[in-house]
Amino acid sequence: MGKANEEPEYGFYAWLGMLFSAGIGVGFVFWGVAEPALYFLDPHPDFAGESEAVRARGGLLYGVFHWALHPWAIFSVVALTLAYVQYRKDQPALISSAFQPLLGRKVHGPLGKGIDTLAVLATSTGVATTFGLSAMQISGGLSHLTGFIPNNVITQMVVIGVVTVLFIFSAATGVDKGIKYLSTINLTIAAILFGFMIIVGPTLFIAENIVTTIGHYIANVTQMSLDLDPFGDGDWLGMYTIFFWAWHISWAPFVGMFIARISRGRTIREFVAGVLIVPSLLAVIWFTAFGGTALDMIMGGNDYLGDLVMNNVEVALFVTLGELPLAAITSVLALILILIFFITSADSASYVLATLSSNGCLDPKLHIKVIWGFLIAGTASVLLVSGGLEGLQTASIVAALPFAVIMIVMVASLFIMMTGDMKKEQKFRFRRRKKEVKQEVHDEMYDQMKDRVYDDVREEVYEDIKDEVYEQVKEDVYEDLKEEVYDEFKEDVYAEIKEEVYDQFKEGVYSELKEEVYDEFKEDVYGDIREEVYDQFKEKVYEDLRDDLGEQLNVELDVPLSDDDDGERDDGRKGSSDEAEAETASAHESVSDANGQGDAAGAVQDDSKGQEIAASTELADALKRQEGSDSTADASADDVNCRGTDRKQSDEKGESAHDAKNDKKND
Repeated sequence: MGKANEEPEYGFYAWLGMLFSAGIGVGFVFWGVAEPALYFLDPHPDFAGESEAVRARGGLLYGVFHWALHPWAIFSVVALTLAYVQYRKDQPALISSAFQPLLGRKVHGPLGKGIDTLAVLATSTGVATTFGLSAMQISGGLSHLTGFIPNNVITQMVVIGVVTVLFIFSAATGVDKGIKYLSTINLTIAAILFGFMIIVGPTLFIAENIVTTIGHYIANVTQMSLDLDPFGDGDWLGMYTIFFWAWHISWAPFVGMFIARISRGRTIREFVAGVLIVPSLLAVIWFTAFGGTALDMIMGGNDYLGDLVMNNVEVALFVTLGELPLAAITSVLALILILIFFITSADSASYVLATLSSNGCLDPKLHIKVIWGFLIAGTASVLLVSGGLEGLQTASIVAALPFAVIMIVMVASLFIMMTGDMKKEQKFRFRRRKKEVKQEVHDEMYDQMKDRVYDDVREEVYEDIKDEVYEQVKEDVYEDLKEEVYDEFKEDVYAEIKEEVYDQFKEGVYSELKEEVYDEFKEDVYGDIREEVYDQFKEKVYEDLRDDLGEQLNVELDVPLSDDDDGERDDGRKGSSDEAEAETASAHESVSDANGQGDAAGAVQDDSKGQEIAASTELADALKRQEGSDSTADASADDVNCRGTDRKQSDEKGESAHDAKNDKKND
C-alpha cells in the first residue's frame, strides 16, 4: 500500500499498539471478563440446559466469536480499500473515493457527498457508543475502588468531560506523537495485566481452554456465522451477536480510515497478517485468560461475581482482579488502561471525522478535531441519559445498517481495482518476462552460432591478423629476450668485440703512443747505456793509456834514443796505434752490441736508437782519446821537457772526462 519500495511509516510494535488503541481495545477490556461469564449464566439457545462445562465452553466460544475474525475482517475491508485508493490511486482520504471505479466522476458530486455523510453518521454513533461504554466502566471502577464515588449518570458525565479535555491535548500533538506514544504505553500495560492473569490465575486451566477454544472456533466458525436461529425467537442473537456486528460496522469507517492512515508502506500480505490474524489470536488469548479466570471463580462457588456480571457488567473486571493478589495495584492499572484507551479512541475518532469533513485532508486543523470531540461527547452523554447500555446498543444498530450496504459496494469496488491492476501487472510481468526470455534465447542462439561460425572465420581472421600479431609478438619477445641474452652472452660478446677492435686500433694506438713513449724512454735508456759502456771500457782505456804513456816516458828518461830506439819507438807508436785501433774496434763492437740489443727489444724502436746514439758517442770519445795518444807520443818525441806537463794535462783530461760522465749520469 504505497509506491514501489516505500518503507512502512511506523514500526510493527507501535503499529499493533495503535490498532488496538483505535477503539477496539476498549471492547477487549470491557467485555473480556463479562462476556464469557455472561454467556455462561445466560447461554446461547444451543447450550441452554447443558452442563456447566458445556456452558462454560460455549461462553468462551461465543466471546471469541464476537471479537476475533469478524470485527477485524470488517475493519480490514474498509481499511484496505481506503489505503489502496489513497496510496495507489492518489485519491483523497474519503469513503467516497473507494467508489471511483464504479461511479467515476460522480464521486465528486452529490452522490459522493451522501456516501461521506452516511460514513460520518455511522462513525459518530459508533464512537459515541464506545464513549458511553468506557464512561460506564470507568465510573464503575472508581466506585468499586473508592467505595464513596457513586456509579451513576452524573459520574459518567464527569468522566466524559474529563476525558474530552485530555484527548484535546492528545489531538493537539498529532498522530506521530500523541496517539503513537499513548498507544505504546497502553499496549505495555495490557501485556503486564495479561501476564499477571496467566501467572496468578489458574494457569493450567487457562492454557487448556486456549487450545480447546481455538479448536472449537475453527471447527464451528462457519456454522456460527450463518446461524440466524430461524426456529427460535432470536432474542439472544439480537441482544448480543447482532449488536456486536452492528457496533463493529458502525466503527468500520472510523477504524478503517485510521488503520489506512497508519499502514502506509506495508504490503497487502503484511496488512492482512497484522490487521486480521494477529488481533484474532490476541482476542482468543485475552478472552480465554480473563474470561476463563472469571468462569473458574464462578464455577468454584463465587456467586457474587456472577450476580455482578448479570446486573452490573461494567464492574466485572474489577471484581475479578479483587479476588487475586495485588488487587489494588492491578485495579489501578486496569483503570489507567481503560482511561488511555478512552483518550486514544476519542483522539482517533476526532481525527477521522475531521478528515471526512475536510475533503480527505490527512492533516486536518485542530479546531475541527476539537469540534468533533465535543459532538461525540455530547452524543454519548445523551445516549447514556436516555437509555444507558440499551440506548447505546440501539443507536449502533440503527447507524450500522446503511453503512453495511456501502461496505458491500466497497468490496466490489476493491475487487475491480485490484483485478485491473493485477491485469496490468501481469501484462507488465509478461512483457518483462518476454524481454528476459528474448535475451535468454538470444544468448543461447549466440553461443550456438558462435561455435558454428568460429571455425569458418578462424582462418580468415588468422590471415588478417597474422602480420600484426607477428610484429607485436616480435616486439614483446625482443624486449623479453634482450635482458636474458644480455646477461647470458655479455662476456662472450665482450671478448669477441675486444679481439676485433684490438687489431683495428693497435696500429693507431701504437702511432699515438710512439712519440710519447720515445720521449719518456730516450733519456732513461741513454743514461743506462752510457753508464754501462763507460763502466765497461773506462778501466781498460785508462790502463792502456797509462801503460802506453809510462813506456814512452820510461824509454825517453832511461835509454838514449837511437835509430833502433826510433824503430822501437815507431814500433811502440805502432803498437799504440794498434791498441787505439783495437779500442776503436771494441767501440764498434759495442755499437754492434747496442744494435743487437735494439733488435732484441723489438717492441720499442726508440730504445735501439738510444743505444746507437750512446754507442756512437762512446766511439767518438775513443777516437778522440786515440788522437790524443798520437799527439802525446809525437810531443814526447819532440820535447822531453814537456812530458810532465803533458802527463799532467792527460791526467786532468781523464779527470775532466770522468767528472763529465758522472755529471751526465747524475743528470
